[in-house]
Amino acid sequence: MIPQLLTVRYRGPSGRRLRLYVPVVPVALVLSPLLLLAVSAGLVACRVTGVSPMGALRGAGRLLWALPGTRFEYEQGRTAVLVSVR
Repeated sequence: MIPQLLTVRYRGPSGRRLRLYVPVVPVALVLSPLLLLAVSAGLVACRVTGVSPMGALRGAGRLLWALPGTRFEYEQGRTAVLVSVR
């Protein structure tokens, strides 16, 4: 299942909290020209290093498929960031 929503929670040193909900599909559509450029750069990198482009694409797809349910937490001092992928 492709991730649908990215939730970012941030608590700054002042204690103020911020929560952002980022829908993945619309953001991917807006950034698709950059995605096309990144894929072409990845294909050139595969060609230079001798890695199979289909193998690299398959690995990236598996990584994307495994993202839903992932939580990333970072805390240092009074600052905290939580990223949750649904």
